[in-house]
Amino acid sequence: MTAFHTESGSLADGRQILYFNTAPDAGRSSFADKRDLGGRVSAGEIRYDVLRDEWVAVSAGRSDRPMLPVACPLCPSGGEELTEIPAPDYEVAVFENRFPSFGGFAEPGPLAPAGVPEGMETAVPASGRCEVVVFSDDHDSSLVDLSPERVALIVRALAQRTAELSARGDIAQVFCFENRGVEVGVTLHHPHGQIYGYPYVTPQTRKYLDANRRHREATGRDLFDDVIESERNGPRVIAENGHWIAFTPYAARWPFEVHLYPKARFADLAELPEAYIDAFAPLYLDVLKRCDGAFPGEPMPYMAGWHQAPVGEDRELGRLRLELVSIRRGAGRVKFLASSESLMGGWVHDLGPEASADILKGAM
Repeated sequence: MTAFHTESGSLADGRQILYFNTAPDAGRSSFADKRDLGGRVSAGEIRYDVLRDEWVAVSAGRSDRPMLPVACPLCPSGGEELTEIPAPDYEVAVFENRFPSFGGFAEPGPLAPAGVPEGMETAVPASGRCEVVVFSDDHDSSLVDLSPERVALIVRALAQRTAELSARGDIAQVFCFENRGVEVGVTLHHPHGQIYGYPYVTPQTRKYLDANRRHREATGRDLFDDVIESERNGPRVIAENGHWIAFTPYAARWPFEVHLYPKARFADLAELPEAYIDAFAPLYLDVLKRCDGAFPGEPMPYMAGWHQAPVGEDRELGRLRLELVSIRRGAGRVKFLASSESLMGGWVHDLGPEASADILKGAM
């Protein structure tokens, strides 16, 4: 088990920063943020889309966030170079996003209104919270380069944040994710991820919950259990150990898509036992190395995110799992989400799930 110690501090505009350390009393929170940032930036509002039955965040302040800057704001502070992380070194750091999509307020706000709002135009403040999770103080590394111990520490940090955010009262669902590669819109190369605390349950999650509800009513079984049982002896399993299984799903949408499931049911990361965290780290690193080996010399751009059960209603229908997807469809080629995918939600797989799974299985 990776040791786990937390320190809390404040940034110049009042945002919180947390350091997750493997040794006690590291003293990183004692370093003050010497920048002059002015007041903190709050998110805008969420608007209800009456046609899609969805909430949409409107946050104009995010247009000011840095875009591949020369001076990296996620590196440790040193000398005249002052960054978002005041300490001169760190292992894993988590801080409130300076340009949030949700939250940014001094106190938690309300959840999104329950049910279908009346009228054609409904907007409420975008409550919730957005955080940045920095995986290493080494600017030139990537998650795939880290040790299993560091990956386990990252997962423990995500679990702690999931538990704390879920208890705020203005968050309905916690989403932890990472984007890698300019092809998927990364604006900072430093290895990091993010956490969104949504004030509503996301549309994708509602679909999964409804599907599991229908499956339970029809069969008496859990849909996610049956998915694992269907996949485990099939041709699309990428990697497996005693606690986890990683596979390309039967009806994958993306050219490369891998789902990682714990073999037992947990609602979210906060419920994940220590043995499962330790077993996840090497398996996930194996999957990432296979992705990077699929087309030698071309690191795989990807989006990876943890599906977690809602905080409140229908929590018993959700299940923790990680989904990794990539737009890479061949050497030097990416898949653009064109009209069918973007406007109609009608996905077309360019390779075939079995073919992309075979590429990953043969990449080591």
